Amino acid sequence: MYTSETLNVLLKILCTFYRNPQHQDITIPCLYEAKYRDNVKYLCKGYTWASCSYEIKTNTPQNSQIYSISDDKTQTIFTVTIKELADKNTYYWCIVEIDGGGDVGERFYLSGTTGKTILCPPSLYVDNQTVIGFIGENITINCHYTISGAMKWCKLNSNCVTGTSGSIDGTRITLNTSMKNVFSVTLSGLSPESSGWYYCVKGNFQMPVHLTVTEKPTGKRLQTFGVYYLKL
Repeated sequence: MYTSETLNVLLKILCTFYRNPQHQDITIPCLYEAKYRDNVKYLCKGYTWASCSYEIKTNTPQNSQIYSISDDKTQTIFTVTIKELADKNTYYWCIVEIDGGGDVGERFYLSGTTGKTILCPPSLYVDNQTVIGFIGENITINCHYTISGAMKWCKLNSNCVTGTSGSIDGTRITLNTSMKNVFSVTLSGLSPESSGWYYCVKGNFQMPVHLTVTEKPTGKRLQTFGVYYLKL
């Protein structure tokens, strides 16, 4: 059991997501306090805490074909990936197990789909949940939507940009709304500190994206029998 007061203090999570209809899985980041680095984390499925079913835990073998879970103790974020989404709207819980006390968790919601047919127009999605950028360069991420409401771009455990421009952890952020049903987010002057979990927000919906910033490979291309190779 848990109390909502304890929950609000101890665990933060992105609460509402919609999958990219071009892909069959979705990954959700769950942020927790540093004092819970060594605690077990798990995913529970169901509308209420009391009736939810345990799907996967960090301390048990991961032989599920539907769920996977990993814990980044450095960033204090554990992620759950759902590989086969239900044919109906589904509620899940990200939970931190507390030895000798009440566990803490937060519920999130996934809109339902059936096969490749969308039951309703996708509310919010991105082309890819995992993107790679290079130090000193720019990267643009498109957030597709079919709903109304305020839009913003946020970084997990940091701040949000709500206007057309701003900055997050020293990275310049520009939002472009010139395309119909899309707002594009450009991150300029990338640095290693730019890496992490971000999320598009439109109305009450949120969609997470993980950015990894690294050094750009250098070298020259060698041509051998019409095939190009990158020499590092």
